[in-house]
Amino acid sequence: MMSFRQGLLVTTRNLYTSTCTMAPTVALDNMNPCIKKMEYAVRGPLVIRATAIEKELQEGVKKPFDRVIKANIGDAHAMGNKPITFIRQVLALITHPPLLDTDQFPEDAKSRARAILAGCKGGSVGSYSDSPGLEGIRRHVAEYIMERDGGLESDWRNIILCAGASEGIRGCLKLLTGPGTGKRPGVMIPIPQYPLYSASLAEYNMDQVGYYLDEARNWALDLEALERSYQAAKETSDIKAIVVINPGNPTGQVLTRENLEAVIQFAADKKLFVFADEVYQQNVYAEGSAFHSFKKVMMEMGAPYNGLEVASFMTCSKGYMGECGIRGGYAEVVNMDPEVMAMLQKSISAKLCPTVIGQACMDVVVNPPQPGDPSHESWSGEVSATLASYADRARLVADTLNSIEGISCNTVQGAMYAFPCISLPEKALTAAKEAGQPADVFYASHLLEATGICIIPGSGFGQQPGTLHFRTTILPQKEMINEMLGRLKEFHMKFLAEYA
Repeated sequence: MMSFRQGLLVTTRNLYTSTCTMAPTVALDNMNPCIKKMEYAVRGPLVIRATAIEKELQEGVKKPFDRVIKANIGDAHAMGNKPITFIRQVLALITHPPLLDTDQFPEDAKSRARAILAGCKGGSVGSYSDSPGLEGIRRHVAEYIMERDGGLESDWRNIILCAGASEGIRGCLKLLTGPGTGKRPGVMIPIPQYPLYSASLAEYNMDQVGYYLDEARNWALDLEALERSYQAAKETSDIKAIVVINPGNPTGQVLTRENLEAVIQFAADKKLFVFADEVYQQNVYAEGSAFHSFKKVMMEMGAPYNGLEVASFMTCSKGYMGECGIRGGYAEVVNMDPEVMAMLQKSISAKLCPTVIGQACMDVVVNPPQPGDPSHESWSGEVSATLASYADRARLVADTLNSIEGISCNTVQGAMYAFPCISLPEKALTAAKEAGQPADVFYASHLLEATGICIIPGSGFGQQPGTLHFRTTILPQKEMINEMLGRLKEFHMKFLAEYA
């Protein structure tokens, strides 16, 4: 006699192997159209093809190259950049507390780990935290911000820890999707922009109101462009917010204080909520460039600007850390209506809590070894070496691209990317049109197939009509960057000759 368990297994297996042609409940023609509309270029078709080529190489398929170089995304560790030792020591200790009883770890790493575990229910990072994160870590974040901003107050209760900055950004964006005035809510975003914003706005059925950065001024923010974009969209969109990415992604610029003051005045005049995307604040390389936090500048400007509603974002995925897969970050939300803040807290509670290991990683970033601590010298050495290496690679990438005919690249002042402009022959533009592809996609696709280099076309980020660009990261190790740039130059010259 067949047992109930055996019968259940057979039934389940038959369900999965059934040839029944019953129509699916959820199909392309009745699913959420906003999901179909959204696009995320840095993980788009070119990246999928690059992964397929990697598998082909593993299977012995012959190519004119022996490895794929994925320059499409700011994934530091995937590109061979090493983790910071102290961060990993603390993470090792909190995930396996018996290590605290060994002599294999420095005492300052142990003290950080004990403090984190003391804030966890049951003394384990496997337990849930409060929805906005562990209180002790939120307090450390507020102290970090106060020190960064020269002593300006930061209230720990305004700190929300999140699984990477992206989650915090999307959580705040959702607050703006309300019924409004009958028009769809709109958000002003820089063009070029990081596709998180365009994708999220599409998903939430919100309007993208793009404002062009000025490439001729190293991608500076242009007040006249802001005003033009606002005026062009205000009749059809209920414009509620503006996004400022500083340092810039994909453009690699670092905004001057004057630029920030201008956008603060604009946001105050238009009564806009501000998203200050500052995840690359530690990645500043160019001489004369400096990071100015949005909050600090607006507070120093005084009334009425210090009353702007602002959410600023930071992550452990960028900077010198590069801990992308750990998924740690924070948002500091200032001047938000208390009742709306309560709704934000309620919204994030539906996700229970951000990963506690990600919270712990963020804690080490904002509460690093201090002078006199056993790990301070090694920490400082590793951090300085990492950022110096990034600066060297930023110069190398921009200088090399500028040496190639038909390519021009602004100084990479900060962040992790270059966004060069490319000039292609008319025959190449015609061939792209015949292939049904934007010209920069046509170029990037041919580059991938010929060299194994995966870049992202500028059309995935937005660009001035009539211009073509691509984004490449500066993160590959020096040897790989030289190899990548050599392959790129050789391909580019052949491409120009083919379509001359």
